[in-house]
Amino acid sequence: MTTVPHPRASRPDRPVIDVEYITELLLELLAIPSPTGYTDEIVHRAGQELERLGVPFELTRRGAIRADLAGRVSSPDRAIVSHLDTLGAMVRTLKPNGRLALAPVGTWSSRCAEGARVQVLSERGCRTGTILPLKASGHAFDRAVDSQPIDWDHVEVRIDEVVQHDHDLRDLGLRVGDFVAIDPHPELTASGFINARHLDDKAGVAVVLGATKAVLESGRPMPVDCHLIFTISEEVGSGSSHTLHGDVAEMVTVDTAPRAPGQNTIEFGVTIGMMDSTGPFDYHLTRKLIRLCEEYDIPFQRDVFRYYRSDSASAVEAGNDLRTALACFGVDASHGWERTHTHALQSLAEVLALYMLSGPTFARDAEELSSLDGFSRLPTDPGEPTDAEDVDLPPDGQAPRA
Repeated sequence: MTTVPHPRASRPDRPVIDVEYITELLLELLAIPSPTGYTDEIVHRAGQELERLGVPFELTRRGAIRADLAGRVSSPDRAIVSHLDTLGAMVRTLKPNGRLALAPVGTWSSRCAEGARVQVLSERGCRTGTILPLKASGHAFDRAVDSQPIDWDHVEVRIDEVVQHDHDLRDLGLRVGDFVAIDPHPELTASGFINARHLDDKAGVAVVLGATKAVLESGRPMPVDCHLIFTISEEVGSGSSHTLHGDVAEMVTVDTAPRAPGQNTIEFGVTIGMMDSTGPFDYHLTRKLIRLCEEYDIPFQRDVFRYYRSDSASAVEAGNDLRTALACFGVDASHGWERTHTHALQSLAEVLALYMLSGPTFARDAEELSSLDGFSRLPTDPGEPTDAEDVDLPPDGQAPRA
């Protein structure tokens, strides 16, 4: 397993990734609170960056973004998906002791919330505070601090205001249903590590935009249209269920890969998801990404995720007939105090840029329904390659875009 970054082989067609751009943009995105359901401002910032890059885009009613990069032909087009929303919480109860009870937004453990600094986003302004276990003082509770259960019923928010009762909270304008954003506290170390909450998936968004910048600055034409999708509800499961058009034939989701015992994920290079809790990803599209890593000497690992789902799942479950794959940056302590490395972000941006500059996996996929003729086949002998075409010419019957 690759455990440390290594020099990249020099190739004239290797995308030039602006790592400083990615990290600076990531820090900007992390500074904007965006728990699922409270994403308007992060949508504005992503839209501004697309405008700066000269990429046209549209918004859904609720703010999911679909940006369009024109290729030589319009079909079979592709999409690259990342999500703007993050984990968070919501005020469930104004407690008699002047504290706030919480319900989680997204799936994460209260253990990872203990000690977090937060912003309570009320209609009368932002109030800061801290998430604490109900028994937070060792001087008061001794060993009972260590024996209390770990769940959302056993944590509360201590507001940084003079409050003693629930009516004090109401006087401040706090209400049940107020969003609670978890402060990211990002730190970029001299060794290249990035520590922060919400790398899932703001690092993915920054990587997608960094790959787009590299492709645009290269001046190389893309063979087919590519849509950049930025979803706003991935953490609650719906994600890309409502942002795709039926003409998208293949989609690469960009998200985190959990680094932990029993996993094959790496913090350096790229992690390719082979299967998650919803099932396997497309054989041919997945191995196309692997071939790009191999051809361009980009460190990568394959992994299988048992307790994980992504925008790919919501797209397929919504009825979209398309090939999906999952390309990831490795994250230690996912959905907690997360950490990744700039090498992983650079490597992932390289793969995405190469994918955008590659031909469609199958020209036949331009047709929603077709005959058995030309349908893909799987290898039956050891070492036999897949028959993905990776076409770099207009599909039959299609004229190049004017």
